[in-house]
Amino acid sequence: MSDHVPRAGADNERWFHPFAPGGSGWAVEITDAIEGWQHTSLRVAVLPPGASISHTLVQEEGVLVPLVGGADVVVGHAGGSGRFVLAGRPSVFSGPSDTLYLPASSEVTLTNTDDRPVRIALCGARVEDATGGGRRVVHTPADRVPVELRGAGVCSREVRGFAMPDALPDAEQILACEVVTPAGGWSSYPPHKHDTDRPGQESALEEIYYFETQSVDDVAQGRSPLTRGTTRDDGRQPVGYHQVYGTQDRPIDVLAEVATGDTVLVPHGWHGPAMAAPDADLYYLNVMAGPGPERVWLICDDPAHGEIRATWVDQDVDPRLPLGGGQ
Repeated sequence: MSDHVPRAGADNERWFHPFAPGGSGWAVEITDAIEGWQHTSLRVAVLPPGASISHTLVQEEGVLVPLVGGADVVVGHAGGSGRFVLAGRPSVFSGPSDTLYLPASSEVTLTNTDDRPVRIALCGARVEDATGGGRRVVHTPADRVPVELRGAGVCSREVRGFAMPDALPDAEQILACEVVTPAGGWSSYPPHKHDTDRPGQESALEEIYYFETQSVDDVAQGRSPLTRGTTRDDGRQPVGYHQVYGTQDRPIDVLAEVATGDTVLVPHGWHGPAMAAPDADLYYLNVMAGPGPERVWLICDDPAHGEIRATWVDQDVDPRLPLGGGQ
C-alpha cells in the first residue's frame, strides 16, 4: 500500500507551471533549465496570422503537434530537409492531428498561414546522438494515429498514441500521446508510476502533462479552448484537476487546478487522477523519456487503488468517446 499523506499541493510551486507566456517567443517552455528536470521538453508556440518561429533541436529529438490550427513547416536536416504542411485541426477536442517527427539537430521554422491564431506544441526528448543517428523526418497523417478507448464508466478515456513505439518506430527516446477525458470523468486512474527501472515490469520515465480544457457548450459550438487568463464574455474559465504524490522515501505532492496552457511535471511518484470537471472536457498531452536504453512505457498501479480495474469488466466505455468522430 502507498504511504502517501496528502498535503494539498505542497510542491505545486516547483512542479506546477500555470500558463504565463514569456518573452522568448514560446508561450510555454519546459526544458532542462528547470532544476531537477533532465530528459523531456515541451515548447508551445502561439502564432498570430503570418507569424513565424524557429528552433534548432540540440541534443534532442522532437515531435510537432498542432493543437489549434496548422502551419507550414520548413525543416533542415540530413534525414529529410524540405517543406511540410501540417493540416492541424480546429481544436484538440475535434480528433487527432497529423504530426511531424524531427530527428536531433533538425532546424525548424513554423509559419502560420491561416487567418486566425494557431497553437502548436513541440515535444522533445534528450538523446545521446546529437546528429540524429541517420533518422529521417516523418510526417504522420491524422488518420494513421492509433486511437484507443481505455477504462470504462466514469474512468473512460480516449488515448491517441501518435508517438508511441507502434505508431512511431523511428524515434530514439521520445514517447508521447494525447488523452481526452469527457466531462465528469477520471483518467490517469488508478494512480500509477514509472520511475524505477525494472525490466519487463516498469520503466523509468519523466513525464510532462500539458492540459487544455473546454466547456461542454464550447465543444458543441465548435469554439477552440482559450488559454488560462482568457475568459469569454460570461467570465467562465473551464478547469480540471490533477494529482501527483510520492512516498516517504521519495516525496512529492502536487494537487493542481488546471486550465488550457498549464503544465504539471512528474519527475517521479504516483500520478492520477486527472479529473474533468462536470461541465468541461479535459485534454492532456503527455511527453515521456528517461535514461534507459529501451524505449518502452511500462507502469505499475498504486496497489491501494489498482483493484478498480476489475470493476470495468462489467461496465461500458463512456458513449461520448471518441470525441470528434470515429476511431
